[in-house]
Amino acid sequence: MITDVCNMAVHVVCGVNLDGKREVLAIEPMYEESETSYTALFERLKKRGLKNVWLVVSDAHQGLISAVQKSFVGCSWQRCKVHFMRNILAYIPAKEKETFAAKLKQIWEQPDYQSAKCYAELLSEEYQARYPKAIEVLMNGLEDSLQYYEFPEIDPGKISSTNILERLNKEIRRRSKVVGIFPSMDSYLRLISCYLMEYAEDWETSRCYIRKEILQQILARKKAA
Repeated sequence: MITDVCNMAVHVVCGVNLDGKREVLAIEPMYEESETSYTALFERLKKRGLKNVWLVVSDAHQGLISAVQKSFVGCSWQRCKVHFMRNILAYIPAKEKETFAAKLKQIWEQPDYQSAKCYAELLSEEYQARYPKAIEVLMNGLEDSLQYYEFPEIDPGKISSTNILERLNKEIRRRSKVVGIFPSMDSYLRLISCYLMEYAEDWETSRCYIRKEILQQILARKKAA
């Protein structure tokens, strides 16, 4: 008997509600990673009641960026600083990565937007001649990686990267690896859903990811703008 085996991924979307609690918003099969698939996903979320999206944090997949811009008008897009650093460091020689990475990281540890921009420009001037491609990638994507500064009330570590999703994905891979090959997509989704329900329950009973008072301040600021 010949059995076809295919690789399949899933969309996992997480968010923070106005009470400051994290939620798993979607777990859906990902048949293709494209603007169309992401737009369809976002439209389904909107039909289920998703609104007031202020910031989307993700890697720099162009289809995803376009879908965010079309689906959530007025929403900012934050390029995950961790993924961005990896993209830049790909053009740095191995023996220099550690030193350069330490300096690069300082961009996103500055106290405000202008300081981050100034530091990035100084770093660019220092390394332009030695690593032109790395500096080109940095400066082309810098603005998108600094959008979290629009929300100075929030701890930058919570909205400047996709770490919350990366932890979930790591555990999903670990658990699915134990099974190996699933008989169907439904069985795979059931396993992932059961696991993520455990996380959602923990999030519901744990401390707020972002304080409710802070989110209410931002909401009031946006309504007044």
